[in-house]
Amino acid sequence: MQLISRSKKLFPDKPIVMGILNVTPDSFSDGGKFNLENRAIEHFEEMVKQGADIIDIGGESTGPGSQDVPVEEELRRVIPILKKVRKISNIWICVDTYKAEVAKRALEAGADMINDVLAFRGDAKMVDIVKESDVPVVLMYSKDLTGRTTGKDKNYEDVVEYIKNFLEERILFAEQNGINKEKIIVDPGQGAFVSGDPKYSLQILNRLEEFKSLGSPILIGSSRKSVIGQTLNLPLHQRLEGSLACAAVAIINGASIIRAHDVKETRRLVDMVDAIIKN
Repeated sequence: MQLISRSKKLFPDKPIVMGILNVTPDSFSDGGKFNLENRAIEHFEEMVKQGADIIDIGGESTGPGSQDVPVEEELRRVIPILKKVRKISNIWICVDTYKAEVAKRALEAGADMINDVLAFRGDAKMVDIVKESDVPVVLMYSKDLTGRTTGKDKNYEDVVEYIKNFLEERILFAEQNGINKEKIIVDPGQGAFVSGDPKYSLQILNRLEEFKSLGSPILIGSSRKSVIGQTLNLPLHQRLEGSLACAAVAIINGASIIRAHDVKETRRLVDMVDAIIKN
């Protein structure tokens, strides 16, 4: 696998760890913990030291119960921190947004890729911004049509086939709008993005290899999500072991990128599983 953003390249010899930096007051996992600039920068540096390959910066929570964030507020949260961390590190930086103006300004400020949880369904201008910038983009499945993800159940006859068809259509849309297939990463979703019923997220992980037929690198972000809380009956900050179990199964079944809150532990897990697979 390789990632190329303009003239910048990432050629990992093992699965990528994407560390999460939420600069929001209402993130489901760490709301308010890193929305102060100095804390955000410290956490960024910590994740780099712990072995993250990419840092994913988000200025709007899209979890259940989150609130709409105006474009100007999202820019106020993301851009100043992005500019500062860009000066101190050459690590790959991804910005988690479905808004074209935020993506545009972030890319101008030095971001290397975009993570769009609505897969170009949230802002008609987003696909053009990504095309013009020639950067990698993550296209994620979400059962909801807006950034306000609900915790409601959604039932599927075959969740893997359903999401594969969705991602196939989104990849085709991207290609028809001028985006190189090699720039596309797919995320089949986990937790509330898929359904309030955790069995579907578990089925996605169990059958993840089937998404390889899409021909794009697979990203999995199970970290701390409701699927773990419901399966193990555990509160938010007791989900590390469950998160690592999901990551291990995802790598074994073909994931190329693991998006995680706990970078140190995930890096060790990824390296160990990769060593087992290669020997």
